[in-house]
Parts: sequence; C-alpha cells; structure tokens
Amino acid sequence: MKTDISLQPVPSWSEEDRARADHYALLARLFYAAPDEALLQALVASSSVLGQGQGVFAEAWRALGAAAASHSAAAVADEYAALFISVGKPKVMLNGSWYLTGFLQEEPLAELRDELAELGLGRRQGVAETEDHLAALAEVMRHLVLTAPDEAGLARQRGFFHRHLARWYGDLAAAIAAAPEADFYIRAGGLLQAFFDIERQAFDMV
Repeated sequence: MKTDISLQPVPSWSEEDRARADHYALLARLFYAAPDEALLQALVASSSVLGQGQGVFAEAWRALGAAAASHSAAAVADEYAALFISVGKPKVMLNGSWYLTGFLQEEPLAELRDELAELGLGRRQGVAETEDHLAALAEVMRHLVLTAPDEAGLARQRGFFHRHLARWYGDLAAAIAAAPEADFYIRAGGLLQAFFDIERQAFDMV
C-alpha cells in the first residue's frame, strides 16, 4: 500500500507476534480503502473467534463483525468516501500530522520520513497519501513486528509506536465516532482504539 516492504520469514515468530501483525495488516487495509465483500465476510468469520469472551477488545470485534454482516461493500465504500475522501478537507483526516499540529506536511511528517529512511523503508511511486497516513503507519508496525521479534526489535516497535501513533490515534477514533456519516467505520475505529490501547499498555510494561 504505502511503504515498500519486503518481508523475510522469521522462524522465531510467536503466535502473539503473528496475531499482532495480522491486526496491523487488517487496520492498514480497512483504512487504506473500503473493504470488498470477501473482506467483509472474513470479518464476520473472524469475529466469531476473536469476539469470544469479555473485555473491550472482544466487544470491538463483535461489533465489527456485526457491522460487516449488515453492510454491503457498496454501502461501506460510500461511507469511506464520505468520511475520508474529498476534493477539499475530508470529514475525517487519517494523517498523524493533522492531529499533532492541525496541519498537513508539518514537522512530524519530516521526522517520520527521516526515521523511515533509517529503517530502509520508502514510499512507493504513484502513491498519493503521505507516510503519516494511518494505513502506512500500520504497515510499518507490521513490518517491525515480523522482521525483528527480538528484544532490540521490540524496542524499535515501542519507539515507533510512541512517536508516530500513540499521541493521536485516540483523537482519530473520536473523530470517526463523532462523524454523522460514520456507521461501519465507527466499529472499525473501535477496533483500532481497542487494539492500539492494548499495544500501548504492553509497550509501557517493557
């Protein structure tokens, strides 16, 4: 989608790392573009497993699964366009710089680009969205989870998350929840909030 990432198999991936990477990949996909029918069906199936039990995370999965079951791909595509696409300013911005500074193309984006260059990651040609788009940041986190599951890699994950996601993802979820056009994406934002809250709490413990 946004970053030029090539993953190599890492034998020491844990089940937890695989699950974390899968959630980052899902969030990247949901916020890069509206889901198609196949993904909506996959969400329904996944919610029957991940929505079991108690807690905010399971509840978020149940809500997303129910929304996926009750919405067509066309309806969700219309909602995505109404929320996140506009010739002017979209109803809801998906860029970190907006939430951190109130503007696009500001210092946080420059700092992010410097860090991505250090990681050997770059923006693909022809991609319109900037690197601080939520989908791009989620893809980078997936890359960091899968390419370096050791202690040093965990430190890189923690640093990247705190610098480029932790400070604004809650504001994004709140903006989606407050948008009158939002329905399916309120549930997607709920999963984003629940998963990122778990990630932040886990990073704070190590």
